[in-house]
Amino acid sequence: MATSVSQPPEHIRLAELWRDPYPAYRYLREHDPVAWVPEAGRYLVTRFEDIMHVERHPETYLSSENPSLMTRSIGETLLRQDGAAHRRLRRAAEGPLRPRIVKEHWLPVFRRHAEDILATVAERGEGDLFRDVAGPFAARNLAALLGLRGVGDTEMQEWSQAIIDAGGNYGEDPEIWARCARAVSDLDTAMDDVLPVLRRAPDHSVISSMLHADDPLTEDEIRTNVRVFLGGGLNEPRDSMAAAAYALLTHDDQRRDVEADPALWKRVFEEAVRWVSPIGMYPRRVAERTELAGRVLEPGDKLGVVVASGNRDERIFARPDAFDIHRTDTSHVAFGGGPHFCLGTWVSRAGVGQIGLPLLFRKLSGLRLTETEIPFGGWVFRGPLRLPAAWDV
Repeated sequence: MATSVSQPPEHIRLAELWRDPYPAYRYLREHDPVAWVPEAGRYLVTRFEDIMHVERHPETYLSSENPSLMTRSIGETLLRQDGAAHRRLRRAAEGPLRPRIVKEHWLPVFRRHAEDILATVAERGEGDLFRDVAGPFAARNLAALLGLRGVGDTEMQEWSQAIIDAGGNYGEDPEIWARCARAVSDLDTAMDDVLPVLRRAPDHSVISSMLHADDPLTEDEIRTNVRVFLGGGLNEPRDSMAAAAYALLTHDDQRRDVEADPALWKRVFEEAVRWVSPIGMYPRRVAERTELAGRVLEPGDKLGVVVASGNRDERIFARPDAFDIHRTDTSHVAFGGGPHFCLGTWVSRAGVGQIGLPLLFRKLSGLRLTETEIPFGGWVFRGPLRLPAAWDV
């Protein structure tokens, strides 16, 4: 049964959300903005203003949820902590991800990675931009940021996807749990090698920052939080880069505008993450009896905060389903908000918006898609599944 704009929430199927969630989101925004969706096992919050309300009241809408798919798959991370416990974990990790450090230290690293990857693919004349460029670029950048050594692009991507799939395993697929367990084991082995090295010789990496914080994290805390960084920290920049490239390759007029004015690359990135929110939903738990958009919620009720829907809310954005770098309504919630505002925001903006995308279009002259229908997938996490293209040699 296909999800349509007239379907009530009890008929919404996760498989249809994975294929194309936007018709269902449109219906929910209009008719039931805090809707109980049985297959998801939670209320989906779909309007922009309601999402902002949840973010502004973290004392009412908690991040901690136990058991949750995330804690079941990778353990207790900062994403499922609140208050002082969350602040402690976040402070320990955030130093290397601050704007000044990103600009001074990481931008040259990202540029080197992009140039190396693009030099390798340029001579081929064709390839999959998702598999051959966006994925390796995100993987290589993240390995450096975290401080992992001797871990290849393929391993990083496989581990990340296994963790991502487990975090969205609302269908309880046992193979997804098994793949995640293998990924966690392999990542722990890599951590065994790097932890003693970084303990002796600190560097600019996130693992080093957590080891040498004013209130250092334990090794178990570091391991679990590296797992969560490996998930979203690879998925989001990979999918935002691929989605933005797809958008420009299918909007010739906006591509010409950007190529004529490089200052517009920032707008390309921000509009892409609004248009296709790579992290499309995250959970919250109700702490006290409250009301949201006319729905009475009780303590313990589970929410799905659907930022992918909020970013296409007709009440906020004109022509919300259109990709438009010239729109004046530029606010979005792709990186969340409040205490849990995405730690990797500045890294993604710099790595993808300032380095990856401009170099992709500059180095691969005559870049063009070789298929007219590009598949996208996901609702908890969403992006292109492939991006076949050709360029001049």
